[in-house]
Amino acid sequence: MIGRKLVFFSPVAAVTLLLAACGGSSTEAPTYCPTPFTVTDAERLTHFKDGPGRDPRDIAYEAVVSGSRTSCEALKTQINVTLVMRISVSAGPSVVAGPTRVPYFVRVIDGSGRIVQGQEFTADFRLSTANPRGSSQEELSLTLPRDGAYRIAIGLKPTAEELNYNRRGVNNLPTQR
Repeated sequence: MIGRKLVFFSPVAAVTLLLAACGGSSTEAPTYCPTPFTVTDAERLTHFKDGPGRDPRDIAYEAVVSGSRTSCEALKTQINVTLVMRISVSAGPSVVAGPTRVPYFVRVIDGSGRIVQGQEFTADFRLSTANPRGSSQEELSLTLPRDGAYRIAIGLKPTAEELNYNRRGVNNLPTQR
């Protein structure tokens, strides 16, 4: 079961939190805690405005998975996993004021490579020429049986056209970390 809680950050708040997280002692996730990984070709997404144009002037926004982590609590028969992923977005020349919805997915994979849980979500932003950047922290709760080894696959969900654009290597969005 995957549950969801959203936390939005302004770029300044995100940097402040990242710097605050650098202090203190570090603890590694227990061995039963699945580490998330970003699926190849799903770490970036370039979305174009509606219509026929597909050159850089037609980009509405560009998004990137800019980080992820998990923390876990082991109970007698299950593991409660908290997955946190950061998504950063930048407005393109064709951004329109209003909601910008960035699709992403989460898949839980068992030791044999079979997807045992999966769901799709959207990270919502309000981009404009006056507010061209955004970052959100997406927090999801997963419950897994304790009797197996799992991996968590994450990524943005590009359309076939967006995926082809990414694969051509035209995407130049700087990673915001």
